[in-house]
Amino acid sequence: VLSGCGVYDGTEIHEASAILVHLSRGGAEVQMYAPDVPQMHVIDHSKGQPAEAESRNVLVESARIARGKIASLAKLTTADHDAVIFPGGFGAAKNLSTFAVDGKDCKVNREVERVLKDFHKAGKPIGLCCISPVLAAKVLSGAEVTVGHEEEEGGKWPYAGTAGAIKDLGGRHCVKEVTISFPVNFHVDRQFTHVDTKNKVVTTPAFMCETELHNIFDGIGAMVKNVLKLTGK
Repeated sequence: VLSGCGVYDGTEIHEASAILVHLSRGGAEVQMYAPDVPQMHVIDHSKGQPAEAESRNVLVESARIARGKIASLAKLTTADHDAVIFPGGFGAAKNLSTFAVDGKDCKVNREVERVLKDFHKAGKPIGLCCISPVLAAKVLSGAEVTVGHEEEEGGKWPYAGTAGAIKDLGGRHCVKEVTISFPVNFHVDRQFTHVDTKNKVVTTPAFMCETELHNIFDGIGAMVKNVLKLTGK
């Protein structure tokens, strides 16, 4: 499920691409969706500032990532799919919800909320990365998720405050890494991801951390791997 095209006002493109690569490698058949709604605003990514005179549609912008093969989120049903995955990017907090503006008092797009609740009720896995775990924390009471660390640590985790917001939303936050720490005394994937086995919610920090791109790619791979494993196929 995409939220536009571009980290500051839509889907984080590297995260979406990594998810698609790992799903392809895992043999999954993929369909992409996005809500057919206006973006909260448009950011000029070359300046990091709002483009005041512009307005864009989330579905139309998401089609850039999907290479045109995308459908309205209203058409997504659990019967047709084994799992659902939400990349991050500020679009998750601006277009799929109002978290960027309202924090713990945010509202979630009604179709996003429906999809999360439907997959949860059906016992089908939900994968989320970067900022998107706030969606699960808001909609699925008591869900266990990770957005990485809970302290900024000198700027390495610039969005660490999100962990506190997740707790305020009613979720449980679990500290996780984006790089391998040594010595490794358990399965490496568990350092990158948190798997809430009860709710079948799998999360990884991704770009919540300032780190090299290959670390983001590997963490997302661990998330996708666990999502596919939970499908039982």
